[in-house]
Amino acid sequence: MPKDSSEYLIERYDNVYEVVIGLEVHAQVTSNSKLFSSSSTKFGAEPNTQVSLVDAAFPGMLPVINEYCVKQAIKTGIGLRAQINKRSVFDRKNYFYADLPQGYQISQFKYPIVGEGTVILDMAHGQKEVGIERLHLEQDAGKSIHDMDPQNTLVDLNRSGVALMEIVSKPDMRTPDEVSAYIKKLRSIMRYLGTCDGNMQEGSLRADVNISVRIKGSDKLGTRCEIKNVNSIKFMQMAIDYEANRQVDLIEDGKTIDQETRLFDTKKNETRSMRSKEDAHDYRYFPDPDLLPLEVTDEFIEKLKADIPELPDDKKKRFIDEFKVSAYEATILVSDIETAKYFEEVVAKMGKNKDMKLAVNWITGELFAVLNNKNLEISESPVSAKNLAKLINLIKNGTISGKIAKTIFELMIDGDIDPQIIVEEKGLKQESDPKALEALIDKIIDTNREKAIEYKNGKEKLFGFFVGQAMKVSGGKANPQLINEILKKKLQ
Repeated sequence: MPKDSSEYLIERYDNVYEVVIGLEVHAQVTSNSKLFSSSSTKFGAEPNTQVSLVDAAFPGMLPVINEYCVKQAIKTGIGLRAQINKRSVFDRKNYFYADLPQGYQISQFKYPIVGEGTVILDMAHGQKEVGIERLHLEQDAGKSIHDMDPQNTLVDLNRSGVALMEIVSKPDMRTPDEVSAYIKKLRSIMRYLGTCDGNMQEGSLRADVNISVRIKGSDKLGTRCEIKNVNSIKFMQMAIDYEANRQVDLIEDGKTIDQETRLFDTKKNETRSMRSKEDAHDYRYFPDPDLLPLEVTDEFIEKLKADIPELPDDKKKRFIDEFKVSAYEATILVSDIETAKYFEEVVAKMGKNKDMKLAVNWITGELFAVLNNKNLEISESPVSAKNLAKLINLIKNGTISGKIAKTIFELMIDGDIDPQIIVEEKGLKQESDPKALEALIDKIIDTNREKAIEYKNGKEKLFGFFVGQAMKVSGGKANPQLINEILKKKLQ
């Protein structure tokens, strides 16, 4: 069991095992058309309505490379701080399934479009580097449907030919938490770049998880098993936990681990054997004779680099330097491009006298709570950045208290109402007139003379009682800071 957040160890008798994890992430390229045809990639269309003759592998139909997909792959490689290969080759990967009409998949083997890179993870115990081995372009297969007819398997070819980026990590991860952080970081980078939407529910992002175990301290890698097509972070973590323990149990029983491809059964929370793990020779790779080697120039790459937006790591550093937020706060704010945009818009709308702490707290606290409750993305926020900035400014300048602000925020959610209007219509303006508050406090002290004497005699906990009374009598509108200041003077 884990000793701390940086370790994930499995103990059996006198042996302690560590888990070695690598991921092959399949990310659907954000593009309107497929990798080798003009067919639409729109999600949710009627089965077999987005299929060209190329996708259906009609005789004589030749693939034509989609330049936009090439650009998207290179941009992703740049975002991964990876080597961009100026020459890459498309290969035929031969295997036979009904949802692959060609009888082969067009992929890249020896010469991928992107080489080695690095992803930096922000973990609780510090930063962790995960190496990227390669990124290659390939076409997706169609979808086999087994549960619509008891006698037949149906095939939907809408996904056939959709462009995928397969991002292969090095076996650098050791814990389920690192896998979670890696997927989130990868998804974040691609969303910033606009190269993949990262929607796991729609199949835009899924992963094959490679798992092996070894005695802690050993440099030798164990026999790995591949868990195929896992489409949620939660399921990846559950699959790792089950599979790692299964492998340890086999070793402890003196049995061998077969190198194989397995599936994760989400209902039974277990992995099960699918087929023996294929090696490269099983697929009989050879260069696709219908496609010339893909060659890009330095100028082509530099033009793409010039269009790369500010990425999460750079934005995090800027937020820390410019806005003086903590590293933890910055990590949360930049994790999603839409959250980062929203935060920067709030900051811009707050004007000169900004309160960064309030802005961060309201976005990551109250706003996130509403979004989670309503299952909304921040881009769908019921409260605009402009109006949240107004609310924060009302707290900052003393017009309303933090407590009143929460009441106002609840009213703002229904139709993105201007908080200033709510304050005026509901009469929620904070009482900050010192004379009026003095009169109120004098009355409270006069009513509670015995408690005032007790306080003066050393019962300091009664201070909270007087604050509470002041807030109660004022209907929550009294300025808490002024109340505290006046009470301290009056109760001396």
